[in-house]
Amino acid sequence: MKEQLYTIPVNEAFALDCECPVCAMHHKLKTDALEFTLGPSYMEDDIRMVTDKKGFCKEHVKELYEKQNRLGLALMLKTHADKTIRDVEKLAKGYKPVKPSLFKKADTAENPLLTYLDGLHKSCFVCDKINNVFDRYIATIFFLYERESDFRETVHNCKGFCTDHYALLLREAPKQLSGKYLEEFISHISRSYLEGMERVRDDVSWFIDKFDYRYVNEPWKNSKDALPRMMMKQNSLEYFPDEKK
Repeated sequence: MKEQLYTIPVNEAFALDCECPVCAMHHKLKTDALEFTLGPSYMEDDIRMVTDKKGFCKEHVKELYEKQNRLGLALMLKTHADKTIRDVEKLAKGYKPVKPSLFKKADTAENPLLTYLDGLHKSCFVCDKINNVFDRYIATIFFLYERESDFRETVHNCKGFCTDHYALLLREAPKQLSGKYLEEFISHISRSYLEGMERVRDDVSWFIDKFDYRYVNEPWKNSKDALPRMMMKQNSLEYFPDEKK
Protein backbone atom coordinates (compact mmCIF):
# COMPACT_ATOMS: atom_id res chain seq x y z
CA MET A 1 0.00 0.00 0.00
CA LYS A 2 1.34 3.43 -0.90
CA GLU A 3 2.17 5.29 2.31
CA GLN A 4 -0.47 7.87 3.08
CA LEU A 5 0.16 11.02 5.07
CA TYR A 6 -1.42 9.79 8.31
CA THR A 7 0.68 6.59 8.26
CA ILE A 8 4.01 8.41 8.07
CA PRO A 9 4.39 9.45 11.73
CA VAL A 10 3.29 6.01 12.93
CA ASN A 11 5.83 4.23 10.73
CA GLU A 12 8.54 6.70 11.74
CA ALA A 13 7.85 6.19 15.45
CA PHE A 14 7.99 2.41 15.23
CA ALA A 15 11.24 2.67 13.25
CA LEU A 16 12.95 4.49 16.12
CA ASP A 17 15.26 2.70 18.54
CA CYS A 18 13.34 3.69 21.67
CA GLU A 19 11.60 2.06 24.62
CA CYS A 20 8.07 3.02 23.53
CA PRO A 21 7.10 4.01 19.97
CA VAL A 22 3.75 5.32 21.21
CA CYS A 23 5.61 7.73 23.51
CA ALA A 24 7.62 8.76 20.46
CA MET A 25 4.44 9.60 18.55
CA HIS A 26 3.10 11.59 21.49
CA HIS A 27 6.43 13.37 21.92
CA LYS A 28 6.48 14.49 18.29
CA LEU A 29 2.89 15.71 18.52
CA LYS A 30 3.69 17.65 21.69
CA THR A 31 6.81 19.22 20.18
CA ASP A 32 4.84 20.29 17.10
CA ALA A 33 1.96 21.61 19.24
CA LEU A 34 4.29 23.71 21.42
CA GLU A 35 6.06 25.14 18.36
CA PHE A 36 2.72 25.91 16.70
CA THR A 37 1.42 27.61 19.83
CA LEU A 38 4.41 29.94 20.05
CA GLY A 39 4.76 30.38 16.30
CA PRO A 40 3.12 33.12 14.19
CA SER A 41 -0.27 31.50 14.85
CA TYR A 42 -0.65 33.12 18.28
CA MET A 43 -1.19 36.46 16.57
CA GLU A 44 -4.10 35.11 14.53
CA ASP A 45 -7.51 36.07 15.88
CA ASP A 46 -9.10 32.62 15.54
CA ILE A 47 -6.25 30.94 17.44
CA ARG A 48 -6.21 33.59 20.15
CA MET A 49 -9.94 33.15 20.69
CA VAL A 50 -9.29 29.49 21.49
CA THR A 51 -6.26 30.09 23.73
CA ASP A 52 -8.14 32.86 25.52
CA LYS A 53 -10.91 30.39 26.29
CA LYS A 54 -8.90 27.26 27.09
CA GLY A 55 -5.62 28.47 28.52
CA PHE A 56 -2.94 25.90 29.33
CA CYS A 57 -2.37 23.10 31.83
CA LYS A 58 0.50 23.18 34.35
CA GLU A 59 2.74 20.90 32.32
CA HIS A 60 2.41 22.68 29.02
CA VAL A 61 2.53 26.26 30.30
CA LYS A 62 5.86 25.37 31.92
CA GLU A 63 7.12 23.89 28.64
CA LEU A 64 5.93 26.95 26.72
CA TYR A 65 7.84 29.14 29.18
CA GLU A 66 11.01 27.11 28.57
CA LYS A 67 10.72 27.76 24.81
CA GLN A 68 12.01 31.31 25.43
CA ASN A 69 9.34 33.15 23.42
CA ARG A 70 8.39 35.07 26.54
CA LEU A 71 6.58 37.85 24.66
CA GLY A 72 4.34 35.43 22.78
CA LEU A 73 3.49 33.56 25.97
CA ALA A 74 2.90 36.81 27.85
CA LEU A 75 0.44 38.01 25.21
CA MET A 76 -1.54 34.75 25.35
CA LEU A 77 -1.58 34.58 29.15
CA LYS A 78 -2.60 38.23 29.39
CA THR A 79 -5.61 37.94 27.10
CA HIS A 80 -6.56 34.61 28.69
CA ALA A 81 -6.48 36.40 32.06
CA ASP A 82 -8.64 39.20 30.62
CA LYS A 83 -11.32 36.69 29.59
CA THR A 84 -11.12 34.79 32.87
CA ILE A 85 -11.56 37.99 34.87
CA ARG A 86 -14.58 39.04 32.81
CA ASP A 87 -16.21 35.61 33.12
CA VAL A 88 -15.58 35.27 36.85
CA GLU A 89 -16.80 38.78 37.59
CA LYS A 90 -20.06 37.97 35.85
CA LEU A 91 -20.52 34.53 37.46
CA ALA A 92 -19.42 35.62 40.93
CA LYS A 93 -22.25 38.14 41.17
CA GLY A 94 -24.81 35.36 41.16
CA TYR A 95 -22.79 32.86 43.17
CA LYS A 96 -24.66 31.23 46.03
CA PRO A 97 -22.87 28.58 48.06
CA VAL A 98 -24.72 25.30 48.41
CA LYS A 99 -24.13 23.61 51.73
CA PRO A 100 -24.10 19.81 51.79
CA SER A 101 -26.90 18.22 53.70
CA LEU A 102 -26.48 15.36 56.11
CA PHE A 103 -27.33 12.86 53.36
CA LYS A 104 -26.23 14.67 50.22
CA LYS A 105 -23.03 16.41 49.18
CA ALA A 106 -23.12 19.85 47.65
CA ASP A 107 -23.63 19.63 43.89
CA THR A 108 -21.11 21.89 42.17
CA ALA A 109 -23.16 21.58 38.97
CA GLU A 110 -25.69 23.87 40.66
CA ASN A 111 -22.99 26.54 40.89
CA PRO A 112 -22.09 28.01 37.47
CA LEU A 113 -19.00 29.69 38.93
CA LEU A 114 -17.57 26.41 40.25
CA THR A 115 -18.49 24.63 37.04
CA TYR A 116 -16.62 27.30 35.08
CA LEU A 117 -13.56 27.13 37.33
CA ASP A 118 -13.49 23.32 37.25
CA GLY A 119 -13.66 23.38 33.45
CA LEU A 120 -10.91 25.97 33.28
CA HIS A 121 -8.67 23.81 35.44
CA LYS A 122 -9.10 20.86 33.04
CA SER A 123 -8.75 22.71 29.73
CA CYS A 124 -5.55 23.22 27.73
CA PHE A 125 -5.02 24.37 24.16
CA VAL A 126 -1.88 22.23 23.75
CA CYS A 127 -3.47 19.10 25.26
CA ASP A 128 -6.42 19.36 22.88
CA LYS A 129 -4.17 19.90 19.87
CA ILE A 130 -2.19 16.76 20.81
CA ASN A 131 -5.16 14.55 21.69
CA ASN A 132 -7.16 15.36 18.58
CA VAL A 133 -4.41 13.83 16.42
CA PHE A 134 -3.06 11.23 18.86
CA ASP A 135 -6.34 9.29 18.80
CA ARG A 136 -6.07 9.01 15.01
CA TYR A 137 -2.49 7.79 15.32
CA ILE A 138 -3.60 4.99 17.66
CA ALA A 139 -6.28 3.96 15.18
CA THR A 140 -3.64 4.01 12.45
CA ILE A 141 -1.52 1.48 14.37
CA PHE A 142 -4.34 -1.06 14.09
CA PHE A 143 -5.13 -0.08 10.50
CA LEU A 144 -1.53 -0.79 9.47
CA TYR A 145 -1.25 -3.91 11.61
CA GLU A 146 -4.18 -5.53 9.88
CA ARG A 147 -3.11 -4.59 6.37
CA GLU A 148 0.70 -4.39 6.29
CA SER A 149 2.83 -7.48 6.93
CA ASP A 150 5.98 -5.35 7.19
CA PHE A 151 4.38 -3.20 9.86
CA ARG A 152 3.27 -6.28 11.80
CA GLU A 153 6.88 -7.48 11.77
CA THR A 154 8.03 -4.07 13.00
CA VAL A 155 5.54 -4.17 15.89
CA HIS A 156 6.61 -7.71 16.78
CA ASN A 157 10.27 -6.69 16.90
CA CYS A 158 9.99 -3.37 18.74
CA LYS A 159 11.58 -2.84 22.16
CA GLY A 160 8.23 -2.81 23.93
CA PHE A 161 6.01 -0.10 25.36
CA CYS A 162 5.60 1.96 28.48
CA THR A 163 3.01 0.69 30.93
CA ASP A 164 0.43 3.38 30.09
CA HIS A 165 0.58 2.80 26.36
CA TYR A 166 0.66 -0.98 26.70
CA ALA A 167 -2.62 -0.64 28.63
CA LEU A 168 -3.97 1.76 25.99
CA LEU A 169 -3.22 -0.70 23.18
CA LEU A 170 -4.81 -3.55 25.13
CA ARG A 171 -7.99 -1.52 25.63
CA GLU A 172 -8.21 -0.36 22.03
CA ALA A 173 -7.29 -3.63 20.30
CA PRO A 174 -10.72 -5.31 20.65
CA LYS A 175 -12.36 -2.21 19.18
CA GLN A 176 -10.11 -2.21 16.12
CA LEU A 177 -9.13 -5.84 15.46
CA SER A 178 -10.78 -9.23 15.49
CA GLY A 179 -9.97 -12.89 14.95
CA LYS A 180 -6.37 -13.94 14.41
CA TYR A 181 -5.08 -10.36 14.19
CA LEU A 182 -6.51 -9.50 17.60
CA GLU A 183 -5.03 -12.60 19.25
CA GLU A 184 -1.70 -12.14 17.51
CA PHE A 185 -1.48 -8.44 18.37
CA ILE A 186 -2.21 -8.95 22.07
CA SER A 187 0.20 -11.87 22.28
CA HIS A 188 3.06 -9.95 20.67
CA ILE A 189 2.66 -6.65 22.51
CA SER A 190 2.39 -8.52 25.84
CA ARG A 191 5.58 -10.40 25.07
CA SER A 192 7.45 -7.29 23.95
CA TYR A 193 6.20 -5.30 26.97
CA LEU A 194 7.43 -7.94 29.43
CA GLU A 195 10.71 -8.55 27.63
CA GLY A 196 11.33 -4.81 27.44
CA MET A 197 10.59 -4.30 31.12
CA GLU A 198 12.84 -7.21 32.09
CA ARG A 199 15.68 -5.92 29.89
CA VAL A 200 15.55 -2.41 31.34
CA ARG A 201 15.06 -3.82 34.86
CA ASP A 202 18.30 -5.79 34.42
CA ASP A 203 20.07 -2.64 33.21
CA VAL A 204 18.87 -0.79 36.32
CA SER A 205 20.09 -3.67 38.48
CA TRP A 206 23.55 -3.39 36.94
CA PHE A 207 23.44 0.41 37.41
CA ILE A 208 22.84 -0.23 41.12
CA ASP A 209 25.65 -2.80 41.26
CA LYS A 210 28.07 -0.27 39.80
CA PHE A 211 27.81 1.69 43.06
CA ASP A 212 29.20 -1.33 44.89
CA TYR A 213 33.00 -1.18 45.25
CA ARG A 214 33.23 -4.77 44.07
CA TYR A 215 32.06 -3.74 40.58
CA VAL A 216 33.80 -0.37 40.30
CA ASN A 217 36.18 -1.59 37.60
CA GLU A 218 33.50 -3.45 35.63
CA PRO A 219 32.06 -1.91 32.43
CA TRP A 220 28.78 -0.01 32.60
CA LYS A 221 27.33 -2.13 29.79
CA ASN A 222 23.91 -0.62 28.87
CA SER A 223 23.20 0.84 32.29
CA LYS A 224 24.37 4.47 32.04
CA ASP A 225 20.95 5.69 30.90
CA ALA A 226 19.01 2.89 32.58
CA LEU A 227 17.17 5.22 34.97
CA PRO A 228 15.55 7.50 32.35
CA ARG A 229 14.72 4.45 30.23
CA MET A 230 13.01 2.80 33.21
CA MET A 231 11.20 6.08 33.87
CA MET A 232 10.00 5.92 30.28
CA LYS A 233 8.79 2.36 30.78
CA GLN A 234 7.07 3.01 34.10
CA ASN A 235 6.06 6.67 33.87
CA SER A 236 5.88 7.45 30.12
CA LEU A 237 8.85 9.81 30.41
CA GLU A 238 9.55 10.94 26.86
CA TYR A 239 13.28 10.19 26.80
CA PHE A 240 15.03 10.52 23.44
CA PRO A 241 18.77 10.99 23.99
CA ASP A 242 19.54 11.73 20.32
CA GLU A 243 17.72 15.05 20.72
CA LYS A 244 20.18 16.12 23.42
CA LYS A 245 23.22 15.90 21.13
